[in-house]
Amino acid sequence: MEHKDLIQKGEAVLGIEFGSTRIKAVLIDRKGTPIASGGYGWENSYTDGIWTYPIEQIHEGLRECYSDLLKDIDEKYGVKPTRFAAIGISAMMHGYLAFDGDDNLLVPFRTWRNTITEQAAVELTEKFGYNIPQRWSIAHLYQAILNKEEHVGRIAFLTTLAGYVHYRLTGKKVLGVGDASGMFPIDISTGDYDAGMLDKFRSLAGQPWDIKDILPEVLTAGDDAGCLTAEGAAFLDKTGSLEAGVPVCPPEGDAGTGMTATNSVGVRTGNISAGTSVFAMVVLEKELSKVYPEIDLVTTPDGALVGMVHCNNCTNEINAWVNLFKEYSELMGQKVDMNELFTKLYSVALSGDKDCGGLLTYNYLSGEPVTGFAKGAPLFARGPEGRFSLANVMRANLYSALATLKVGLDILFKQEGVKVDEMLGHGGYFKTEKVGQSIAAAAIDAPVSVMETAGEGGAWGIALLAAYMADKKEGQSLSDYLAQVIFAGMDVKKLSPDAEDVAGFEKFMELYRKGLETEKAAADLFAV
Repeated sequence: MEHKDLIQKGEAVLGIEFGSTRIKAVLIDRKGTPIASGGYGWENSYTDGIWTYPIEQIHEGLRECYSDLLKDIDEKYGVKPTRFAAIGISAMMHGYLAFDGDDNLLVPFRTWRNTITEQAAVELTEKFGYNIPQRWSIAHLYQAILNKEEHVGRIAFLTTLAGYVHYRLTGKKVLGVGDASGMFPIDISTGDYDAGMLDKFRSLAGQPWDIKDILPEVLTAGDDAGCLTAEGAAFLDKTGSLEAGVPVCPPEGDAGTGMTATNSVGVRTGNISAGTSVFAMVVLEKELSKVYPEIDLVTTPDGALVGMVHCNNCTNEINAWVNLFKEYSELMGQKVDMNELFTKLYSVALSGDKDCGGLLTYNYLSGEPVTGFAKGAPLFARGPEGRFSLANVMRANLYSALATLKVGLDILFKQEGVKVDEMLGHGGYFKTEKVGQSIAAAAIDAPVSVMETAGEGGAWGIALLAAYMADKKEGQSLSDYLAQVIFAGMDVKKLSPDAEDVAGFEKFMELYRKGLETEKAAADLFAV
């Protein structure tokens, strides 16, 4: 079916993801090919000690993103959609959105970036015998209890950003199991919240509500998660053209959409998602031997156990340096194409010294729990003998973007002996051909593959999950659907690590680990 006819007949599939710096909509055909897109740029704000996005901007961003998609559809095909075959909503995982019985937000949205729940995370990890990261919803909730925050007793519903937007569109308080596993630990055998840990939390909470009652219902990829209501359609589409009744798949977090977008939902597959934050996930064959604070245990969208290393900071410092060079170019009277500038600055890094020439940089715009930082401050340093060149500056920033991730992955691969057949890279870090891919391969000392869809990201991933719900055959697993329908015949570029790059990254890491005390001093100096 031609794409114009597909859209007119309501057979296209829509995915929308709320990323850290951009809300993106992707419209796909039934083989997963993107046929239109829209977007809305936004940034988190640091308000009263909290990294947040105002709820009004969540609403505005959703509508403006959809409006931008409609504009793209009109320009390409000259039509306006009134229906879709399915819709999917995704967003940055974890965080804290608490509502009362009248759906009023009780406190500003506390995002994954906050590192304000250390006491709660430590106590829950000890009580559960299971790693509870600071950014998980249950850590935020328990910290609010410990802080005796007034709003806690009035909570009627607790969810993630994806769960909230899904609720506004469908009226359903549900969540995909992958996103739910970042709210509260999941029992892999039942696919639901761990009953024993729920009981342990009840003994700690002492609240008028029951923890199970305020959490969203857990669903698995392919499950019925409700349909677009008339109110939801009007909320999304300010033109009033969109009809109610469109099926909506279980909402997922960016980890789940990243796994889907890289066909990394089967055992011994893994992926690295690198953008504003960076995380790597490996689908495990068995439980880890012990609890590691650096390793989260989450799930795929269809409920398989995943070892995950999540770092709060990735490309923010690279972006800052690129913008600096943009300012210089404009000062010299040169018009700058940002895509070309990013490509050239990424590419020049490959000509730098393998160990970055003795340059050291930390990209800690915010705290970084994997290395024990409650707060951060970006830092660049070099010794008197450091080889200060453009290539080395860019290479050091690209190394730094993955350095904290490497700390956690070394635990999985070197200490736990976890095996992975293939690591797939996706996100902005991998857009420039071979650059991010070769550096990631050096960081983990394993082959890294990049698909032609590496830059599509989570909006495409959640669109695929929506398409799976709409099109799956009886007994067809998510892994089989992706392999047979979406990724069959797709061009995959695999790159093995270069031995000199691996040695150079290890040498950089020696300096990086020694310099962590310097970074602590900088974080304390600039603390607000």
